[in-house]
Amino acid sequence: MIELLVELDIACSACGACMSVTLKCAGKGLTGGAHLVCQVKVPCPNCCKMNQVYFEPSGTVRAVRSCKAACEVPEPSLN
Repeated sequence: MIELLVELDIACSACGACMSVTLKCAGKGLTGGAHLVCQVKVPCPNCCKMNQVYFEPSGTVRAVRSCKAACEVPEPSLN
């Protein structure tokens, strides 16, 4: 099975904050050739908006778009 560590430097689509993301990609889908584009959702640590990132396994970012869902931050228990 093919495994890759991909490092992406992106800007949040909502607030513009810079982020570095390291992803471990694995599976037979990585043999898709030169036209392979992967997708992952990444929450912004600054504004908590969710970003949908499209990228190539080489680390080239194709697009960063906002998602409608915000990242969920757990609230402390009141008991």
